[in-house]
Amino acid sequence: MKLPTLFISHGSPMLALEPGRLGPLLGELGHRLPLPRAVLVLSPHWLSAQREVLSSAQPATVHDFGGFPRALYSLQYPAPGAPDVAAEVIAQLARAGLPAQANPRQGFDHGAWVPLRHLYPHADVPLLQLAQPSCPSPLVLLELGRALAPLRERGILIIGSGSLTHNLREWRQSTSDEPYAQAFADWVWQRTDAGDLGALLDYRCQAPEAIRAHPTDEHLLPLYFAIGAAGDDWQHATRLTAGVSHGVLSMDSFVFGERLALDAAAETSPTKEERSFH
Repeated sequence: MKLPTLFISHGSPMLALEPGRLGPLLGELGHRLPLPRAVLVLSPHWLSAQREVLSSAQPATVHDFGGFPRALYSLQYPAPGAPDVAAEVIAQLARAGLPAQANPRQGFDHGAWVPLRHLYPHADVPLLQLAQPSCPSPLVLLELGRALAPLRERGILIIGSGSLTHNLREWRQSTSDEPYAQAFADWVWQRTDAGDLGALLDYRCQAPEAIRAHPTDEHLLPLYFAIGAAGDDWQHATRLTAGVSHGVLSMDSFVFGERLALDAAAETSPTKEERSFH
C-alpha cells in the first residue's frame, strides 16, 4: 500500500467547531483513502531548532491558542500515539543523514488535531508529529519530506498542515474575501498542474502578492514537506477547493501522489487528469 501525502490548510482553530467547506471534504477523504497504520503531521505550531519526533504513547491535546470561545478549549482528540512509528521516522531520517531525537513530552498541537477531527473523527488512527524546523526554507522542507517518502509504502500517511495563505494582520469576521487570497491559491494549483516545482520554490518572487499572502512563510512551508514526501508522484495531485475563511485564509488543500476519482462536481485539469472537488 502506497499512500498519498496531504497538505491541509488548517485555518483558524475554529475549524474544529465550524467545519465550513473543508471539514466535509476531509471527512470524505478519510473514507476514500486506505486506512493508514499511523498519521505523521508536520505543523508550524511545533517549531524546533532540532529535528524532533513526538514519541508519547498517549499525547495530550494542546490548546495552543487564545481568545477563542470556551467550547474550543474543552475539545479533546484522544488518538493514540505511535512510539514504534516514531522510531521508524527517526531511523528513516538517520538513513538520509538527518539525525533526529524522540520527544515523549510533546502533545498534539492544533495544526494536527483540528484537521484530524474531520479526517478521522473517531480518533482511532495513531498520530504522531515531526517538529517543523524553526529556521527553514522551502528547499529544506522539500528535502525533509523527500527523506521520509519511503514511509508512504509502509502505511504512514504524511501530512503537512499549514495555510495556503496566512496574513493574520488582515484577519476579519466579515464575509467579503480579499481577491489576492484566491489568486494566490489558484497560482499554486496552476504551478502544480504544470509540474513547475522551480516556480513553487521561488514563490516569493513569482506568485501574485506573495508577501501579502505570507508576510512570514512558516504556514506555507508544510506544503513543500508534503510535496517532497510524495516523491516523483507529487504532480499526481487533487485539489480540495474549500474557499476563503475570515477574508484572507485560503482553505484550499491538496492530495499529492494520487488522482482521486470523485463525484460529478469535480473539475478536471485541461492538461492533466488532476481533479479538484467542491
